[in-house]
Amino acid sequence: MQIEERVKQLVEEKIADRADLFIVRIKMHGNGLLEILLDGDQGIAIEDCAKVSRHVGFHLEEENAIDSAYRLEVSSPGLDQPLLLERQFLKNIGRSVRIKMEDGTKREGKLVSASNNAIVIEEKSKEKGKKATLEEVEIPLEHIKETKVLISFK
Repeated sequence: MQIEERVKQLVEEKIADRADLFIVRIKMHGNGLLEILLDGDQGIAIEDCAKVSRHVGFHLEEENAIDSAYRLEVSSPGLDQPLLLERQFLKNIGRSVRIKMEDGTKREGKLVSASNNAIVIEEKSKEKGKKATLEEVEIPLEHIKETKVLISFK
């Protein structure tokens, strides 16, 4: 069994009683870093990350699942990380996002809604000589390369 699959089982086992928590990504990097990114519908507490880390670390050691030195890191995705899952998009409805499109263009707007195949943003459109207006635009996920939440200090 691949290590990432085993780690996923262990994490799911630990958060099974917490419907508000979910796995964003599990990745074993070539430099020995085993990265587990978790999130929650209302955010995730450091205590939750610590519990998952202890659970996963204990079982990996007990099973001797990784035969070389590794570093286990359990955290929430940082603000600089792109949104990957529909659940992350849903959690961020109402926030401003920057979208890099597959064709290289960029768009910005307030995230209005999300589904498993598209998102809707409220985007300012400005025609020359006219006042800027807000317009809802649906963008298929297949056309999106990356979506990040914009940080506001207002």
